[in-house]
Amino acid sequence: MEQVERYIAVDLGAESGRVMLGSVSADRLVLEEVHRFGNGPVEEKGTLRWDFHRLLSEIKTGIGQAAKAAGGRVWGVGIDSWGVDFGLLDADGKLLENPYHYRDSQTQGMREKAFEMMGKRAIYDNTGIQFMVLNSVYQLLAMRLNNSQALAKAAHLVFVGDLFTYFLCGEIFAEYSLASTSQFMDMRTGQWSKAVLDGLSLPTDIMPKIIDPGTVVGCLSDEIQSELLCGTIPVIAVGSHDTASAVAAVPAAGDANWAYLSSGTWSLMGVEIPQAIVNEKTFQYEFTNEGGVEKTIRLLKNIMGLWPVQECRRQWQSEGTDLSYAQMAALAQKAEPFARRIDVDDGSFLAPGDMPMRINDYLIRTGQEPIEDKGQMVRSILENLALKYRSRMEAIEDVTGKTVEVLHIVGGGIQNELLCEFTANALGKKVVTGPIEATASGNILMQAIATGQIKSLAEARKIVRNSFELKEYQPQETSLWRQQYEKTKSKK
Repeated sequence: MEQVERYIAVDLGAESGRVMLGSVSADRLVLEEVHRFGNGPVEEKGTLRWDFHRLLSEIKTGIGQAAKAAGGRVWGVGIDSWGVDFGLLDADGKLLENPYHYRDSQTQGMREKAFEMMGKRAIYDNTGIQFMVLNSVYQLLAMRLNNSQALAKAAHLVFVGDLFTYFLCGEIFAEYSLASTSQFMDMRTGQWSKAVLDGLSLPTDIMPKIIDPGTVVGCLSDEIQSELLCGTIPVIAVGSHDTASAVAAVPAAGDANWAYLSSGTWSLMGVEIPQAIVNEKTFQYEFTNEGGVEKTIRLLKNIMGLWPVQECRRQWQSEGTDLSYAQMAALAQKAEPFARRIDVDDGSFLAPGDMPMRINDYLIRTGQEPIEDKGQMVRSILENLALKYRSRMEAIEDVTGKTVEVLHIVGGGIQNELLCEFTANALGKKVVTGPIEATASGNILMQAIATGQIKSLAEARKIVRNSFELKEYQPQETSLWRQQYEKTKSKK
């Protein structure tokens, strides 16, 4: 009989969390969703936070349900989450306050203060990370400059995914891929950058030890086992940054040059390379070097992704029009092509709020007509997102000196087939989509590598190819999309 082992993946996203039970054999992975729950910021005294203890309760509920569904031994549990956000623990291991949400306004102006203190190029040369206002370094700097009482009492800084793991097993650590999003790690060494922490007068003594993805860090605590009525389950640090886990599940094969796009609330486009690239070109393009699994680097750019579409949907729901994403895409399909130019990465779109109004304010500000039609709004976002992908792809090819032959898109965003079509057209390249649950798949397969059930990342990717339906998109209307792309460049 074929050996099948079971693992639990906790996958935390900005909109929702889910607990998945994965069954791994020699050549297949089967996923079962056992618990899903909503997520999003909560307001506390004028700040945006994560409701940590509610999320922890949901996670424990899901683990208990998954362990019961497994009906026997579970070989591991691993947690992945979004990056940059962190919690602060006191000397007794108590969480001092709910972690800040990366969209909180405390970081406004912090990049400029950091550049005054140390210099933009010096920060980049010592980290290799792009300058996003939400990065951990600017959150920590804001807390220091605002004389945060929690920071004054803190003994440990723990990134969000690892913070939940701590509450399950009692171990404090920083998993490499998650820590790499902070902009106070030197990505050439994989260690904390003393130059940046000292240069910005940030505390070094609260930084935890860094561990590699695929490390067994402990077991569920006796208290948790008793609460969940489950046996001993090893706790494994996977690619704890959700994109690291998603990239681990990219079903790439052979020697073809490929790039990936993790598509969801955020879009992250990049390539997998053996060593960080920190030079003049990556600085000018503001590329980020983030940690991957098996000692790899994810050279990538963050792009706003489907967030504007999600926020439009939320706003229209609040106004009494409840459209599904499929209905929104159908309306967009019928709308006029290339009607507006929108920089989807414009800073005015970052925070939650009335997105249709913000987009129209942007259009008026840039000398364009506002949009009244919902389908036109969605189509304009998707078209301009696809054109942004082309810009980022050209930069990737310039930095690496290699022509990308195929783009693998993974994650929930592949369900927006119109965007996938637009992406193939804009890039003029073949696009392969799947799996949707890339993050949970990569999470579970890294656990299987950690336990020795499978031997390598290449073997894990072969299992992904065997397990999920993949879809190909061939580029169409490439000359038209190239013309539109040239127009966006001429507007800059």
